[in-house]
Amino acid sequence: MRVAIIGAGPAGLMAAEVLAAGGTRVDVFDAMPSAGRKFLMAGKGGLNITHAEPFEAFIERYGDSRPWVEPLLREFPPSRLREWMHGLGIESFVGTSGRVFPIEMKAAPLLRAWLHRLRQSGVRLHMRQRWLGWDESGALRLAHPEGESTHQADAVVLALGGGSWARLGSDGAWLPLLQQQGVAVAALQPSNCGFECAWSDFLKTRFAGQPIKPVVVQFGEQRVQGELMLTDDGLEGGAIYALASRLRQAIAAQGEAWLTLDLLPAHAQDAVEHALKQGRGSRSLAEHLRRKLNLHGIKAALLRECLPAEAFTHAAQLAAGIKALRVRLLATRPMDEAISTAGGVMFGALDERLMLKNKPGVFCAGEMLDWDAPTGGYLLSACFASGYVAGQGALGFLHNTGRALTP
Repeated sequence: MRVAIIGAGPAGLMAAEVLAAGGTRVDVFDAMPSAGRKFLMAGKGGLNITHAEPFEAFIERYGDSRPWVEPLLREFPPSRLREWMHGLGIESFVGTSGRVFPIEMKAAPLLRAWLHRLRQSGVRLHMRQRWLGWDESGALRLAHPEGESTHQADAVVLALGGGSWARLGSDGAWLPLLQQQGVAVAALQPSNCGFECAWSDFLKTRFAGQPIKPVVVQFGEQRVQGELMLTDDGLEGGAIYALASRLRQAIAAQGEAWLTLDLLPAHAQDAVEHALKQGRGSRSLAEHLRRKLNLHGIKAALLRECLPAEAFTHAAQLAAGIKALRVRLLATRPMDEAISTAGGVMFGALDERLMLKNKPGVFCAGEMLDWDAPTGGYLLSACFASGYVAGQGALGFLHNTGRALTP
């Protein structure tokens, strides 16, 4: 029996490994010249493959997507992902924040070892092969440098990625192909992305590209301490990525979202106010803020940008602004700049093994599913887990039917 996998990222390769171990002939097709392009780029600054926090805390990070993602992660949890990586000869360590990295930090050694093992198990990789859907007989249509060809398979796993980083293969071109087949899909949207603000020319000229730290970012009841960077267009960084889903929803509903920054997270508001009320003599307010609170540079500039002038004449108002500075967000940055995307194949279109209900024998996995997660290992963990479940699902389908797919 033969299985075709479309997409050579983590989800597709994990499905390939499961299927090859089950004795199935596996062919992997990908539009790019080599496998795992986005995976390699994601690990360029250090491959954060998963997180070591307790499972119940881990699964909470998926927010509204938890009901769909949790069953996948229970079958292939973060602990098992680490064991799998160790089985490739890639040891891991846990960073101070709980993030899990390979010892060498990079994705390339892991991917090389993985591809070697897959090839040894009989998995065949076919690169520069772009999936175009199905022909009238039910065969897969594939475009390649020599033209177009078809491929017959007894089951198919689609692991085509999302819609960000098109240059690395995740261009979302598959979405209309599935819509034509009557598959329910949600529009792709940027996730783990930057947000636009209407900065003044002064702020952009002087401070674009500078980090804001330490800082705690809050939206609603959710508070996140992490990285934040001021850009020409607005804000980006891990702290705001963790809130991206809710911020995106607020902007869609109201046309804007108000983010709150705690510029001095180690100081209580009454302590800040007390410091501001102390006599400053002939010193300027800027110098007073620097001396008493070590607040200067980009943080001081943000206060001037976002607070009304009268706030600087009242210690209580200024202290409140320092501890809860409201920043107006107007839009997400373009999808192709995002680390990942939300939207895709709706879980209602799939059974519990990730098979399309209206196309028996066709399974979906990875970022093309309609789920959302922050960075920190959560994205990759769910991609690996969904590939594992889809691979197991395809095996079960083949064993139960024992025959080829019908058109």
